[in-house]
Amino acid sequence: MCAADVRSDFLKLITRPRVPAAVEITPMPAAAPLVQFHFTYAVDPQQRVPGILLKIPKSPNHRQPVVILLHGTGGNKMDELPLMRELAARGFIAVAIDTPYHGERAKSGKGSADYQAAILQAWHDQRSHPFFFDTVWDVMRLIDYLQTRDDVDPTRIGLYGVSKGGIETYLAAAADPRITAAVPCIALESFHWAVENNSWQSRISTIQKAFDAAAKESNIAKPGSAFVHDFYQRISPGIDGEFDGPAMAPLISPRPLLSINGDSDLRTPLPGLKLCTDAAKTAYKAANAEDRFVARIEPKTGHKVTKDSQDAAVEWFVKWLK
Repeated sequence: MCAADVRSDFLKLITRPRVPAAVEITPMPAAAPLVQFHFTYAVDPQQRVPGILLKIPKSPNHRQPVVILLHGTGGNKMDELPLMRELAARGFIAVAIDTPYHGERAKSGKGSADYQAAILQAWHDQRSHPFFFDTVWDVMRLIDYLQTRDDVDPTRIGLYGVSKGGIETYLAAAADPRITAAVPCIALESFHWAVENNSWQSRISTIQKAFDAAAKESNIAKPGSAFVHDFYQRISPGIDGEFDGPAMAPLISPRPLLSINGDSDLRTPLPGLKLCTDAAKTAYKAANAEDRFVARIEPKTGHKVTKDSQDAAVEWFVKWLK
């Protein structure tokens, strides 16, 4: 299947009725010269997404590059504030949002209990896709809003995410060409390879309660790869097939892409990661843009982003967005 068809199929799956963003902004205290505010925007007729924006103001007619940050499972937008401040000091407008069923969007107030419940509900009715896909739509609607701001340069929008947020980063960058540069951290992987090679357990552990409940409902005492595939097909159709990492990463070409992984991360096994990076390298070479793709693999590192890798991410955005 050609790249255009993959992107088109993905957009058909995630797109919801468009409504006016109807942005609501509330100032937040911040140490000078930083300016910070809380905002919400509509992504469909029922849902509003909360976020925070942080910047050092420039002259009235000066448009700044933007970096959007996505948190991991059980996290929230406030977790991103330290990196947001660093990015603001480097001249970026930094933005973070709460992804579905996290932060302000979680009835429980914290953790991932609502996220697990939503995934189990998706297993039942397939009407939503809280496992990664719904966030892509939220990011696309966020970009719609950012492009209306007179302080934003709409041609310089970066996206950074960690773990769950990293998967959402490469999916969103693949789906939306308005994302100028992307840095998915501890995320790029082949779900298909993991399923086929019985290496899915670590990834599933992030949504274990939902998975266990679905297996119990299906009367499967010891779920294996076949059930994992069926589970994925109901909560995020195509995540281990048409929309797997090796298919989506090449869609980002020729825009700058820095993937960050650990060599010992069980959630992104190296053989599956290699399928992704090989596919990306082929696409970037074909586009004569080999310098715009870097696969950074930290030695002796599991599922975490080292300080050196985070610094490399910041420099990546400086290089390609400034």
